Amino acid sequence: MTNGKVRVIEIKQSVFENNDREADRVRAQLKKEHTFLLNLMSSPGSGKTTTLKATIARLKNKLRIGVMEADIDSDVDAATISTSGAKVIQLHTGDVELAILENVGIQLHTGGMCHLDAGMTEQGLRELGAADLDLAILENVGNLVCPAEFDTGAVKNVAILSVPEGHDKPLKYPLMFEVCQALIINKIDVLPYFDFNMDKVREFAHKRNPDIEIFPISAKTGEGVDAWCNWLEAQVRAWNE
Repeated sequence: MTNGKVRVIEIKQSVFENNDREADRVRAQLKKEHTFLLNLMSSPGSGKTTTLKATIARLKNKLRIGVMEADIDSDVDAATISTSGAKVIQLHTGDVELAILENVGIQLHTGGMCHLDAGMTEQGLRELGAADLDLAILENVGNLVCPAEFDTGAVKNVAILSVPEGHDKPLKYPLMFEVCQALIINKIDVLPYFDFNMDKVREFAHKRNPDIEIFPISAKTGEGVDAWCNWLEAQVRAWNE
């Protein structure tokens, strides 16, 4: 502090440089193995797992699908997805040692972090057996900040925003919407009960990212899910050619 004023020091070199290099290596390996990795991000309660179940139901007869469920603790989501017909493992970010999870498979622990980086994702892909899959999906830890900051090596990043969260989230959490290639707006079945402006959320999202694809859906009723799945299948096919 100088003369009562705070001196701000900017660090020019990215602290994410090593992770970015690792992420590029992950993508190169995925391309070699003809495996598409989707990084799915959102706040807790947005409907990631329900959306995953609806997606798997529509694509499991067309694509070989595996899911990595990332949570600070618990196996709730992995247990849910294990009934969908997709291969699934749980990735824990809590401070617990490696364990085997009954009816789910290998459970990896990554140290109490609120995100996954490329190295953690690579380990998860290896345990999942991603080389034998067309589509691997990472359900990232639930928040709109940390996961957006780390390149996991995914081919595409997708965010889910649910109607109850409000249409202003692209303004409050810009990086999440800048790094994603698609935005799923979930729970449109409850639009009549919330002050949610679909035109505004489109405007705000495109302000952050003019190229972002937007898919309004209800994972519960199935409305709009086919359009989302058609886009995802086309992305997988293109990558795996």
